[in-house]
Amino acid sequence: MEIPRGTVQTQTFFEQVGGEETFRRLAKRFYEGVAGDELLRPMYPEEDLGPAEERLALFLMQYWGGPRTYSDHRGHPRLRMRHAPFRVDRAAHDAWLRHMRDAVDSLELPGDLEKQLWDYLVYAANSMINTPG
Repeated sequence: MEIPRGTVQTQTFFEQVGGEETFRRLAKRFYEGVAGDELLRPMYPEEDLGPAEERLALFLMQYWGGPRTYSDHRGHPRLRMRHAPFRVDRAAHDAWLRHMRDAVDSLELPGDLEKQLWDYLVYAANSMINTPG
């Protein structure tokens, strides 16, 4: 049996994981961890972590197929450039991933979706390292 063209609906990863609400929960949980982390907290000079939380949520939503709000407001992500002023070494990488692991686990995503998200986050964390050690 042939499936007529245009009848197979494919969902973006953004939609598969629950859309905006899921990415907002992820960013909120992540920054709850960062707030008390003496290594990472100084990398967020704003008094309130709210703006950083919003930027992360919007970036991840866009990356995974959601609205392009991040680029509409901030232009190209340029992640390495935006992180260049901060010392991102292996310890910062590990701390970032520790808080992100907690945030990802809190979402309770199906295994294949969780793995896809986690693999990207590990890749992103590795690409931000800009200081040996």
